[in-house]
Amino acid sequence: MSKKLWHGSRWPEGVPYEIEGYDKPLFSILDDAARDYPDKTYTIFNDFTRTFAEVKDTADRVANFLVSRGIKPGDPIGIFLPNLPHYPEIFFGILKAGGVCVTCNPLYQASELNFQLKDCGAKAVFAMDHPEFYGTAVKAIVGSDVETVVICNVKSYLPWLKGLLGSLFGKIPKADSHEPGHLMFDDIVRAARPEPPELDVDAVQDEALILYTGGTTGVPKGARLSHANLLSNVMSTEQFARVPLGVGEKPQKVEKGGAHTYLGVLPWYHSFGLTLCMLTSCINASRLVCIPDPRAGDPPFTGVLEAVEKYKVTVVVAVPTIYSAFVNHPLIDKFDLSSIVGCGSGAAPLPVEVIKQFEEKTGAVIFEGYGLTETSPVITLNPTNLDQRKIGSVGMPFLNTDIKIVDLETGLQELPQGEDGEIAAYGPQIMLGYWNKPGADEEVFREIEGKRYFLTGDIGHFDEDGFIIITDRKKDLIIVGGFNAYPKEIEEELYAHPKVALVAVVGVPDPRSGEAVKAFVQLKPGEEATEEEFMEFCKAKLAGYKRPREIEFRDSLPVSVVGKVLRRVLRDEELEKRKK
Repeated sequence: MSKKLWHGSRWPEGVPYEIEGYDKPLFSILDDAARDYPDKTYTIFNDFTRTFAEVKDTADRVANFLVSRGIKPGDPIGIFLPNLPHYPEIFFGILKAGGVCVTCNPLYQASELNFQLKDCGAKAVFAMDHPEFYGTAVKAIVGSDVETVVICNVKSYLPWLKGLLGSLFGKIPKADSHEPGHLMFDDIVRAARPEPPELDVDAVQDEALILYTGGTTGVPKGARLSHANLLSNVMSTEQFARVPLGVGEKPQKVEKGGAHTYLGVLPWYHSFGLTLCMLTSCINASRLVCIPDPRAGDPPFTGVLEAVEKYKVTVVVAVPTIYSAFVNHPLIDKFDLSSIVGCGSGAAPLPVEVIKQFEEKTGAVIFEGYGLTETSPVITLNPTNLDQRKIGSVGMPFLNTDIKIVDLETGLQELPQGEDGEIAAYGPQIMLGYWNKPGADEEVFREIEGKRYFLTGDIGHFDEDGFIIITDRKKDLIIVGGFNAYPKEIEEELYAHPKVALVAVVGVPDPRSGEAVKAFVQLKPGEEATEEEFMEFCKAKLAGYKRPREIEFRDSLPVSVVGKVLRRVLRDEELEKRKK
């Protein structure tokens, strides 16, 4: 790659512009970790640990079992689980069998899961032994191609005494009954041999994962991600994190072989948690703390704070709502969070006030990045240190990645530096395409200078140092009397108010200006405020057309399972209300 605008003084020292070697099976990172660090801990769950050698052994047995059930290369297989220690064993086991992982949101209703299983043609599904999750899976497989159902119980992944007491007192989740023919995970692992089949994997062209996206904007689409898509992203993340992390006396590098402990708080069925946490901890041979329910504890989220302190977590990969939950937790000062060194944030804009508060309380550094499900997910990342990162940006294009800012109408004309347009990305992490949706592919891909660029649907520009500044989602743009009002900018100002925990801004119909700005505000616990107070606050912060005409206070705002505040849900509620 020729030197680009972003390869300047802020590019991390020692990090190459390009890498090679990602044209191999994704499961090779587990094999390598088990070979080089067999006795190092990979997963931690309620004090129970599994080494890399143990995880590989189980993954090999899962692969052996799947082949015995008639699974062939390219067959999709669903994983309908929260963040349990079974997850990496099943994920890598499917790949070792030649199958394609289909990661499913464990909070799905039966109809949603049914659509996903039927759309991809899943042949098998792994589900948790739980009254709700298993019951949903049983309903969801009706009318699908699923022939094999494997039930995963957590008892065998608990220390002996906890497992015994849990059984005696009924505290271990378990479905009321199991359907005939459905198999138990422990049984299939015990019966299978640790002998996966020999595979001829084309890492660049063969799918490793079908990951569904777009459920909040329309019918979900399955993004087809290859082995090389995911592995290139993991390897690039590893390179970026080799510069010092942390603040003051705490700078460390992400070294291999158990030097770090990752907090598995983001769901692994989503690209952000899967790539940046489950897979990256594997390639680094680091520990991974399994957090199946981030809201656990009294008050909610206390369990996460306990895990950070107990297991001396050093790396946190999370979304803004998770960091907000940290800083707004009433018991945060009772926990020692000083082990945290470096933190990544993405999926939504991270308010500057939250960054300041989190870093003050932990002594860690947060670096923002940006990407999408279709991009495996990372296409930009801030340097992982204080000297080179740039707050307010999502960083610079990733290794092997080229980004252009193009016109909003055609997506073909590159715009001058500093001018807002749609962000288009090219690189080894860009998906193969959508599952069985060639029309959708045509909408999002453009050939520019002989290369296939992906249109992200996000608006932004390059600053003078080659950092990407995201202005907003293309569809979230609010046009007030002909002027463009960007929700992110308005939300950023509102987050500076000391009483704000979460905020979302949407456009609502207005007879005079076409659209007007409305803000939804969730206050911090114990706080009270008035609409007039916030109106006055905005006067000093925002131009007239950007100021909210309406402010609505809510006890909570709708968020996706990965922590994005769902503006669309709020907008749809407003439109429906105004029809009446």
